[in-house]
Amino acid sequence: MCPPVSLSVSPNLQQVFSGSSPVSLSCDDGWTVRRTRGNQTDECGAAADFTRLDESLCVQDFKTTFTAIYWCETTSGQKSDDVTISVSEKGVILEIPALPVTKGSNLTLHCRLSTGETVAAYFFYSGRLLGPRNKEHTISNVQQSNEGFYWCATDLSGSSAHSYLRVRDPPTTSVRSSVHSRETMSPFPSLPPPPPPTNCSSPRPPAPSSCVPVLRLLSHLLAFCIYSITTGLLLSICLDRLATRRSANRLPVSVEMTQCIEENYEAVVDLTAECALFEDSEYSE
Repeated sequence: MCPPVSLSVSPNLQQVFSGSSPVSLSCDDGWTVRRTRGNQTDECGAAADFTRLDESLCVQDFKTTFTAIYWCETTSGQKSDDVTISVSEKGVILEIPALPVTKGSNLTLHCRLSTGETVAAYFFYSGRLLGPRNKEHTISNVQQSNEGFYWCATDLSGSSAHSYLRVRDPPTTSVRSSVHSRETMSPFPSLPPPPPPTNCSSPRPPAPSSCVPVLRLLSHLLAFCIYSITTGLLLSICLDRLATRRSANRLPVSVEMTQCIEENYEAVVDLTAECALFEDSEYSE
């Protein structure tokens, strides 16, 4: 798995024919193109076939047959990924990218003759035939497992040189950071969060003051009813006792009635007091 490459190659090919058009190699600002050819390492502009056009752009001529490794480097010694380019003396080359291929992309390989014609050929990967003879071979959804050596072979011109295909991960983008920055730069103020839901177990608010007269009226009616019922019962008891005593020829009616009322007077007073207490408690609530 390869890290991002800062070296640019145009055209992006690992194999070229001797005498073909030059290839331009460029780096980011502050970087310099360097190469290793054989046992010698050169900086851009140090050789006649490796000329500098500006600070970060070089041109490589292919007048002779060779294989070289190119990369970008800073004055502090920091290096980019390296790229291999081969000048072939064979009659056929494999058109394969010099730069790493991004994972998930599609790649098509061709087999080209020195005459410039693309021909039907057999394509190989790490010593394994990839299918019947065809004018191209497509790798869909490139993955890390597709890394390795590739080459092609024709019936008349033989086989090409072997070139190594490299695969790298796509550049990562921080979606979360971009979303956060957009939210930060938004001209609209953020709305406050909604209030929390009302707790059903919270105590009920006190009853409005208009309900107090109604409760007081109800308490008066209740006390009146109790008093009326008690008085009626008291009179009924007294009349029954009066009838019983008259049958026995005891005291006169007026005396009997007076005694009966006196005996039950305390019960009436107690019941009336309880009603009053009940009324006060209702009003206080």
